[in-house]
Amino acid sequence: MRTRPLIWALAFASSAATASAQDVGSEAVPYCADLKRIADLAVAREGFASITGQPREGNFFETSVALAGWKECSLYGPATYTCDSRELGTAQDAEKVQATTLHEIKTCLGPAWAEAKDRSSSSYVVLHHAQRPVSITLSADETDKRAHVVRLIVFVRRN
Repeated sequence: MRTRPLIWALAFASSAATASAQDVGSEAVPYCADLKRIADLAVAREGFASITGQPREGNFFETSVALAGWKECSLYGPATYTCDSRELGTAQDAEKVQATTLHEIKTCLGPAWAEAKDRSSSSYVVLHHAQRPVSITLSADETDKRAHVVRLIVFVRRN
């Protein structure tokens, strides 16, 4: 019977170490806390209202929450948040940054988020939350000025 407390202690230490490792991983992603906030706001009753700023051209709005290291963050309509990466030299550079960013986002948001392979392609990746109707799309894209970027879009799924 003396081994049971030892087993419980080892199990607890192991789970604490795993949680700590996940926290360290998510802390390494500078935009992690804000991305979690954006994902939570996407499904909140009031949506993005609390971070909506001045109107932009089209159906876009400024946002008071910009992800660290990203640019041109804005809201589109009532249920979509978008940002672009820094400008990249080539489409191949964008693909590499897209892959790195995908890993960072999975590290940040945790196991409730998974790639929707049936909705992804070679130029974009879709992540779905397991229990909530929110998704993230990462795409290697080209701006109007022909610069290559990775575009992050957080949106509420309407099934």
